Amino acid sequence: MVVLLAALLVACRTMAQEPASNASATASPETAAGASNASPGMESETRPSGIPTDPLGIADAMGRPFTAAFIIASVIGVWSVIERLVVLRRHRVIPKAFVERFLMHLRAGRIDKPEALAVCQQNQSPVAEIFIHGVRKWGRPSVEVEQAVIDGGERQVTQLKKGLRVLNGVSTLSPLIGLLGTVVGMIRSFNDIATAGAMGQTQTLANGIALALLTTAVGLMIAIPAMAAYLYLAGRIDSTVMEMDRLGQELVNLISAEALRDRAIAASNVPEPTMPNRPRKPVVEK
Repeated sequence: MVVLLAALLVACRTMAQEPASNASATASPETAAGASNASPGMESETRPSGIPTDPLGIADAMGRPFTAAFIIASVIGVWSVIERLVVLRRHRVIPKAFVERFLMHLRAGRIDKPEALAVCQQNQSPVAEIFIHGVRKWGRPSVEVEQAVIDGGERQVTQLKKGLRVLNGVSTLSPLIGLLGTVVGMIRSFNDIATAGAMGQTQTLANGIALALLTTAVGLMIAIPAMAAYLYLAGRIDSTVMEMDRLGQELVNLISAEALRDRAIAASNVPEPTMPNRPRKPVVEK
């Protein structure tokens, strides 16, 4: 956000300085001569010294190429974090109500294969997509059902991790851009020393040193939050994958051939309810 604000301030300042530059170009020679005769003390008072700390000064010191690169990295990083936070919402990935109701019907035997497929396709959540792969192997051996669930789970994990690669790239490339700015700034400083003899002119040297330090600092300011967000989202995905794996294994234990056979045997061994024995009335002989 700081980089975006700095870019906006630079644009406003550039637009504001264009009329001033045109006016100074058309000024009279007397005005220019008067300005050249100004005292060195007054010039040093108006000239900024040191490395800027405000967003506008930072953007000016870095220059347009590095400012634009950091703006792009910031926008991409913020967009990736927001998009992954929306996608990884718990009730979107694993809807609790759907999962509990679906597994309850399977345990009670109230739902068959076509109905289970229709219910999962209607839900369209990532865990429902995993259930679809398992339900398609309904009544097969547990090895086949489990493999189908694993294949469906790998596809969903790939979809969940899709945006993390971009965020990892932002956290990796931002310090490299800052390092490039450091090298460019030091080259500029040494070039000023070699060509203009600016060893004693601190203002001339400060431009290159400011570029070197500010690009490194801004690059780290972007990379550190991006890396923190990456680690948080990666841990969140891992916990979600573990939960989906547990639910997939429970599905295997409910619809595999072994589970259906055991359930049928258990149902056949249930004794039929018997009527209670009523006491027989004594027969009275006539």
